[in-house]
Amino acid sequence: MTDRVFINAVGIDGNPLTLAVRDGRILAIGAEPPAFGPADTIDLRGHLVLPGFVDGHIHLDKSFVGDRWHPHRPAATLRERLAIEKRELAGAPPIEARADALIAQTAAFGTVAMRSHVDVDATTGLANLHAVMAAREKWRGIVDIQLAAFPQAGVMSCPGTAQLLEAAVREGAEVVGGIDPSTLDGDADGQLDCVFGIADRLGAKIDIHLHEPDMQGVAQLARIAARTRALGLAGRVAVSHAYALGDVGPKALDEVARKLADAGVAIMTNAPGDRAFPPVLRLRAAGVRVFAGNDNIQDTWWPYGNGDMLQRAMLIGYRSGFYTDADLSVALDMASHAGAAALGLEGYGLRAGNDATFVALPAPNAAAAVAAAPAPRFLFRKGEPVGEAAAFAAGAVRRPAV
Repeated sequence: MTDRVFINAVGIDGNPLTLAVRDGRILAIGAEPPAFGPADTIDLRGHLVLPGFVDGHIHLDKSFVGDRWHPHRPAATLRERLAIEKRELAGAPPIEARADALIAQTAAFGTVAMRSHVDVDATTGLANLHAVMAAREKWRGIVDIQLAAFPQAGVMSCPGTAQLLEAAVREGAEVVGGIDPSTLDGDADGQLDCVFGIADRLGAKIDIHLHEPDMQGVAQLARIAARTRALGLAGRVAVSHAYALGDVGPKALDEVARKLADAGVAIMTNAPGDRAFPPVLRLRAAGVRVFAGNDNIQDTWWPYGNGDMLQRAMLIGYRSGFYTDADLSVALDMASHAGAAALGLEGYGLRAGNDATFVALPAPNAAAAVAAAPAPRFLFRKGEPVGEAAAFAAGAVRRPAV
């Protein structure tokens, strides 16, 4: 027997949608109600149904969500910013508590999976990683959390970090990170040797923070693409931010885009407010996977953010000049399917056979949802209501007669 049928929903195109769910998985999905036997029926009352959101880049160990308000403190250099961060976090509640508060907030907005970068360096060791891993356990089965060992202070310029990155992967981090191999570390080949070496030996994914500008950043992207191809790591390497792609002209952009696409290197952007960023549509047209993340949320780097990936999609669309329904749907894809593919999630999306995990919200179609980012959200995980969705569904259930 079909366990549950969700009726009176609308799909991303605004057309009627019905979902039949059995044992937590989508049995059938389409415009017409399925011709099945008796089942519980939940009336979604015209709400738009979207797959749960995917945050491709977040920092769970840095945020002050769950703590008091921390006024932003300006810094002239990256090293000064790192020093401010160390001081501020030293007086904040434990990482596990703050990470738990931020995960709860993102989950309430409909996020079902994320990649969190976690600081690993000679000063903190693996303490941050262990704290976020503890928070992750509380949310297992509700939010899938992938961890990236992030060498915020550098790799080659911070002795001992290379060994800690490898230890982090051995202890459960699925991704090995890097950061500005030339401008921060001063040794691009050394850092990339380390990062790609760990990934190759231990089967980890790679996600490198790259803020390097102009043609210097483009050259770095070409190095990353070449190493990815050489090791056969297509689909397992991402570059976060890649600001340089927004700095250079069309010819240089198209040349490096071809290299990234051929190598299977993905690009993450959060469309930062004060910086040029990758041109999403041009990269996608070249075959590059571009996905989205919130990045820092209310921490020492900037005071903004709430963890809402639909709002992030709106900001990406706003900064990119997305006006048509098709372009707005690209922004949504970046916060859902493209992120899921970059993280390597299996069984994601509203298709028969996949988990019946979705968000219902008041919007006539996907484009309208991105443009307005309506606040009410109702999350269903494997066909079961989560949080406020329980009250929403309680008055809409019709049980079959016995």
